[in-house]
Amino acid sequence: MRLSQFLKAKLHHAHVTYANPDYVGSIEVDGDLMRHVGLQDGELVHVWAVDHTSRIQTYIFAGPSGAVGLNGGAAHFFKEGDRIIIAAFDLSDEPIDPKVVLLNEKNEIVRDMTPFSILG
Repeated sequence: MRLSQFLKAKLHHAHVTYANPDYVGSIEVDGDLMRHVGLQDGELVHVWAVDHTSRIQTYIFAGPSGAVGLNGGAAHFFKEGDRIIIAAFDLSDEPIDPKVVLLNEKNEIVRDMTPFSILG
């Protein structure tokens, strides 16, 4: 069997609500958003800035409604108000249908892009 990495989940254009370098690492995200796209506490995620060049990997955990906060060392790469993309990948021997949502400035879903296709 040959495994490939496939996009599993993506929160597109999330807005950072806080950056706290004094907290022990990771990214806190609205738990309802996490459940909507199938992300779990402790899961590895990629965090990519939309408007600058920062890109990190960290683990995610559920927070209160509207929260998207960077903690610990990750807080040095992003600031409140930054637009980011949060993505997770899975290993599989067959393609995965990723769950993708577009968020507004309050981190509310404005468009569910599932099923998602990179081909348009």
